[in-house]
Formats: sequence, structure tokens, C-alpha cells
Amino acid sequence: MTAHVFTLPDLGEGLTEAEIVRWLVADGDEIQVDQPVVEVETAKAVVEVPSPHAGRVATRHAVEGATLDVGAPLLTVADADEGSGNVLVGYGTKPGAGGSRRHRRPRAAASRAVDAPAPASPTGPASPALASPVVPASPALAASAGVAAAPVAGAPLVASPLVRRLARRAGVDLSTIRGTGPGAVITRRDVEAAMAAAAAVQAAPAMPLSAAPAMPPSAAPAASLSAASVPAPRAAGPGERRVPLNGFRKAVSTVLSRSRAEIPEATVWVDVDATPLWELRERTRGDAGAPGLLAYVARFVVAALREYPVFNARLDTERQEVVELDEINLGVAVQTDRGLVVPAVMGAQTMTAIQLDAAIRETTGRARRNESTPGELTAGTFTLNNYGAFRVDGSAAIINHPQVAILGLGRIIDRPWVVDGALTVRKITQLSFVFDHRVCDGGAAAGFMRAVADAMEDPLKALARL
Repeated sequence: MTAHVFTLPDLGEGLTEAEIVRWLVADGDEIQVDQPVVEVETAKAVVEVPSPHAGRVATRHAVEGATLDVGAPLLTVADADEGSGNVLVGYGTKPGAGGSRRHRRPRAAASRAVDAPAPASPTGPASPALASPVVPASPALAASAGVAAAPVAGAPLVASPLVRRLARRAGVDLSTIRGTGPGAVITRRDVEAAMAAAAAVQAAPAMPLSAAPAMPPSAAPAASLSAASVPAPRAAGPGERRVPLNGFRKAVSTVLSRSRAEIPEATVWVDVDATPLWELRERTRGDAGAPGLLAYVARFVVAALREYPVFNARLDTERQEVVELDEINLGVAVQTDRGLVVPAVMGAQTMTAIQLDAAIRETTGRARRNESTPGELTAGTFTLNNYGAFRVDGSAAIINHPQVAILGLGRIIDRPWVVDGALTVRKITQLSFVFDHRVCDGGAAAGFMRAVADAMEDPLKALARL
């Protein structure tokens, strides 16, 4: 009998720890190579970790809710036969199996809590939080530790499904990569090197921008697990409760502190008479595929960003350069059951209002179902925050570092307004715009704001020009 200790693998660049969210196996279970055994949460994502060993689960080294350092023991797997099931060839096969079928022990689908529908708002389908969305650096899904591979003719040698997933999401053809691991196995670093080379060829700067939110740990850890794996709670004083910061909140603290420390931000705002835009939406409300209010605003934002590209940019502090980006990946803040996320609508500069409406609905819908990909959560170049869904009018948001600006949309309400010298009731909303004062001055910010506001006040004229 041979026991294999599987340690917590590196799940992303710069990450040093992860929280056990949910065990997918129990002590004594028989598992296969590549079978997910645990769900862990880092500061950047919640991911399933597959086992590099086949056999019987002998020991789970941490309870749900515990935080482990990378490299700490995670799972001990006992093999019935020496060497059986320890080598993965290609993707999910053992030596001599003669095929590429993936072996996975069936398990029940993960149970996730679903929030009640977001509060109805006249400002569109997205449901962002009032607070500024926080976007830590992009996660890189890494290979599980301790996996070897044997050569397979005509197939790329990859020892981990996480490496394959990283390559698939990045559009990297594994057959074009020469592995540097043992036996020419393709590793995570090989895929990342290919990604970097492709990015250099396309001259597309990386924009690490997003966070995956926190998930509360299970309330009932297994009694058989070691109590030493659970952090000892600090004593609370009378009338107080202590809630430890999880990985996501630690990342929030780091990113917000960095944004405040590095970015000299400025805020401008303007009240907008959105009555014409409201009426346009009302006239087309029953039409199939008719855009919602947020889609129109997004279209006007995209047009304003093309007119003022300094706000679709990042600041290279080392070279003292503003890097303006051709592609507009419009981040839309969405409140989910796990927290605030900012998935991006990719290539928004190519879309009509109708296309943006469909893309926003699809993107926010998948975000609420916790189905957003790391690519969507990390690619935003500018953020649109519809806090009007929470029935508030304004917010001085914190910029999503390394972005340089964020636009907020408040609720649309009936207010007294003067039109042609006469007092009347109009549909009024407030736009608030926070920008990095290092990249431009207030004149550019005011120009951007007026471009969006003027389009909202005369949407038919604006759409005719687009």
C-alpha cells in the first residue's frame, strides 16, 4: 500500500493561500486521476482542484472554511497497487488504456445559493453594487502538483486539466507548444509563455482587472477532520463579533488601498434629463430585441470613449506613458450571491445598441449564475456602474486599478425641471464620473461627461450619428 500526499497547488500568480469552500469527496471514497476533490477559494476565483492520484481517500487535511498555504498537505490518497493510477497520459487516461476518455467519478451537482432577483430599476438589466467594484489581478489556473506524463504519439503531453483549461480559454493551440516538464510534458509556464508571445505579436497589453467574489464556507465541517486545521478565533469583547477577512476581502483591501494611494482621482457629476431616452425605450418596449436603457447608455459610453480614448487606457508609471487601448472591453458591475463582480462585454466598440443589450444580458446573467470565465472577469478596460438599481442617486466610486476611470448611473426619477422657461416634471438621472487626474485634466472629463449626457438627452440624434 502506497500513500500519496497531494499538496495545495499554486492556483495563480502571486497567490499564497486558499480557503477550503467545499469537499467533493469523503474519507474512504475511491477516486480517479483528474477527478475534482475539493472546491477552494482564492482572492481571485473559486475553482475545483483535481487529484493527480487515483486510489482511496485516506485523509482530508483541512476542514471546510480553513485556509491553507500553497504547498500545505491537502489530501492523502492510498493506492491499492504500487504505481497504479499515478501517471496521467494525455488527458485522463492511464498507461496502456488505449484511449483518451476522461475518467471521473459521478457526483452530485454543486449546490449554490441563488439570490432573489435584483431590484427592478429603470436604468437597465445589470445589478451593480453601490460600492466601487474591486478588481484584483487576473488569475492563472495552474497545473496540479505531482503529476507525471508518458508520451502519446500525435497528442500534446499535458498532465493537468487546469493547464488545458488555461490554454483553451487563452486560445492557445497545445500542439504548437514544446513542453519543458519531465518527459516533455506541457506545463502552465509553457502555456503562459505562449500567451505572452502571442500578446507581444498582437501588441495587446495585458489588463489584470477582476475579482472573483467570496463564498461563505460550509457551516458543518466533518467531525473527523483535524481541529488544528481551523484558525483559532480571537476572543471578542462584550457586544462585538469578529469576522475574519477571507481571501476576497483581503484582496479588496489591497486593491482599494493601492487605488487610493496611487491614483489622484477627481469626480465630476451632472444631472441629465433622460426623458427622451425614457420615451424611446417605452415606444419600443414590446418589440423583440429592443434595447433597454442601460444598453443605450452603454452605446453612448462607447462612442464617448472613442472620442476621448484617454479614458479607455492605463498608465504605465515606469515609462511615464498613457497607454490608450483600441479595444473597448466594457466592464459592467453586477451584484451576485457571492459578491460584486465586473464581467466585461468584450469588443463593445463593434456593437450596436441591440447587440450591446443582448451581450449585457448574457454577461450579467452568467455572472449571477457564477458562470463568468476568468477572461471576462479580468479583461475590462472601463467600468459602467448602474447603482440606480439600488435606488440611489450618486456615488464617488473608487477607480478599478489599473483602469483610469469609472462612470456611475443613478436612478431615474420624476423631478421638477425647467424646459423652455417653464417648470415641468421630467425623468432625471445623475451621472458621476471618477477619473485619474494624472492622465488628463477636467476639460477632457467634462467633455466625456457631456458627450454621454447630450446623447441621453437627444438619443435619436446621437444614434443617427453612430
